[in-house]
Amino acid sequence: MKIVFLAPFGIRPKGTVIARMLPLAAALQKVGHTVTIVAPPYTNPEDSGRVEVVNGVRLLNVTLPCCGKVFGTLPLVWRMLRATLAEKPEVIHLFKPKGYGGLSSMLHLSLQRLGLTLPPLFVDTDDWEGYGGMNELHNYSPFEKRFFAFQEQWLLRNCAGVTVASRELEKLTCGIGVPAERVLYLPNCVQEMVRGDGASIRAKFGIGINEPVVLLYTRFFEFAQDRLYRVFAKIHQRVPGVRFLVVGKGRHEEETQLLTAAQEFGFSSALVLAGWLNPDEIPDYLAAADVGLYPLDDTLVNRAKCPAKLIEIVSSGIPVVADRIGQVPEYLNDGISGYLCQPGNDDEMAELSAALLHDRIRARMYGADGRRHILTVFNWRDFADRLDLSYKNKIGVKR
Repeated sequence: MKIVFLAPFGIRPKGTVIARMLPLAAALQKVGHTVTIVAPPYTNPEDSGRVEVVNGVRLLNVTLPCCGKVFGTLPLVWRMLRATLAEKPEVIHLFKPKGYGGLSSMLHLSLQRLGLTLPPLFVDTDDWEGYGGMNELHNYSPFEKRFFAFQEQWLLRNCAGVTVASRELEKLTCGIGVPAERVLYLPNCVQEMVRGDGASIRAKFGIGINEPVVLLYTRFFEFAQDRLYRVFAKIHQRVPGVRFLVVGKGRHEEETQLLTAAQEFGFSSALVLAGWLNPDEIPDYLAAADVGLYPLDDTLVNRAKCPAKLIEIVSSGIPVVADRIGQVPEYLNDGISGYLCQPGNDDEMAELSAALLHDRIRARMYGADGRRHILTVFNWRDFADRLDLSYKNKIGVKR
């Protein structure tokens, strides 16, 4: 079967294409399908018009219009649809029900309603985009917020099938009137990766081989910043010589604010800011840690998301202390592969993190169990098989 994945943006620098679309496409190809990703590379305009093969998957970067965002919208949407249909796919799958890909898909469904014979359109959602969701985290205009919320619900209701990355998204999608039989739970999964060279990262930042290291791998918007400061300070008090390795970059210079807070709270000497990393660097940084920290506030965004960064940490063999929010308990077995905390409980998160740092044997055991669990239960091949069946049911292919 020929399948086209419609990307929400380019492959660089954002992670959705790399973390979700590419491994799923590669797994579908192992089942026997041919998958092409069609992307609007406005996040990486240097790739405009370029066709490349990434992890064995053909990626077509649509040529960007040269007339700016407003006047270029309709030409880009038309180019995406034309490029998609030129592949002669039997199934089209949109990732994220918004933006240029969303507009192209709305045009696709509208042409179907007018009587054109076009392939069935599936829609994937890995975040709640509308009111109360990602809309609230961006500086969109009031018009954009209303339109993105409308796009999300219209596409989910009118497409042939919906794939959802979390149980909360499953509930939300059914809650807007999408029949349960059209919804497929398709969480973020993992591929087995070789453990990185943590010793090289410790040496790079002057961290001793036996010094306890807490990893925070984040974009910072998932939690209140002052809570992070308190948790770090409490761990610093409980664990002599602890180091905090922070991987990631915030949208509003939260890492700079963390530096200032570290001075105030007294853990500045323990803080190491690695910033934004290329994907191939990340395994080494994860391997440098003894314990991963994953704080989450109890918000709709966090309940609906499928935390790819948490999956990466757990699959690297690092025990994690996380808040019991949304999809997290699906990935983390409390008291077996890490610890789940009551959301917002700073003392509990700090105490459980310190307990693992003080007990290296238990930490390694929890890390190994977490890695086994996630590689066994959340692997792309199994979920690609389920998606394959969903596609075939929709287009009437006999199994």
